[in-house]
Amino acid sequence: MAKDPYIVLGVKRDASDAEIQKAFRRAAKKSHPDLFPGDKKAEDRFKELNAANDIIGDPAKRARFDRGEIDAGGAEVRQNPFARGTRGGPGGFSGGFPGGGPQGGFGQQAGGFAFEDLSDLFGGMFRGGGGHQGPPEDTRFKLEVDFADAATGATRRVTLPGGKSLDIAIPAGINDGQTIRLKGQGNQGADALVEVKIKPDPMYRREGRDIHIELPVSLGEAVLGGKVEVPTVHGPVTITVPHGANTGSKLRLKGKGVAASKKDPAGDQYVTLKVVLPKVPDPELEEFVKTWAAKKPYNPRG
Repeated sequence: MAKDPYIVLGVKRDASDAEIQKAFRRAAKKSHPDLFPGDKKAEDRFKELNAANDIIGDPAKRARFDRGEIDAGGAEVRQNPFARGTRGGPGGFSGGFPGGGPQGGFGQQAGGFAFEDLSDLFGGMFRGGGGHQGPPEDTRFKLEVDFADAATGATRRVTLPGGKSLDIAIPAGINDGQTIRLKGQGNQGADALVEVKIKPDPMYRREGRDIHIELPVSLGEAVLGGKVEVPTVHGPVTITVPHGANTGSKLRLKGKGVAASKKDPAGDQYVTLKVVLPKVPDPELEEFVKTWAAKKPYNPRG
């Protein structure tokens, strides 16, 4: 049997809609399944919170629950307000009408009660109590994605704050901080707004739809040229280092930048070469350069 949603969320029965949502979000964050993988108790608690919020987090359902028309699980309650012992609402009442039942008539104070008393007894059922204070707020949360996924596009399965799991399409070329709107996937049918955070990558740097990378090459590869493998967000490719390449030389890989979208063509990847000497000094290389430099002096700073 479902627990009283007010007790589950720890709010008073006269709490505002905003107070209920605040209490739900605070409690849901502490019990989110992603924080306690494999913990059955945390999972059950999270489901319990969502079930409670589904009842009193929805102004229409909350009004019906307060009037006793539905129970804590959202099931319809069969009501006969004139039958002795009927439970009139979540708080309940028994023993029929005060003063011995309805035979005294609504308008009689002796043995019955006035119409105004009946309205009070049923928590405003005849007044249409429990108003709606405005549309539900959008649900907001953040999603962290890898640099390559943001560049080429990807699909990620996530669990929304309301407990629902779904696949989110990350469009190719999405920018850091950009928001994806999921229609009707938030609390109470509101939208879910997913703010995408792109993880920094130590290798790649993005400018618009182009990607830049610095590629170390050996002295031999720079002087003599040769083929080397270069990483890209689409997978490794082989490039030819030109004969006599230098640090700062830039090569272009067409179409290997951010993937094409409906509106924009694919970007390019630019590879900047960086000549790197051996970590351990080589005596033979030192001797060669000493002799060579004496014969072929030049000023690179000129």
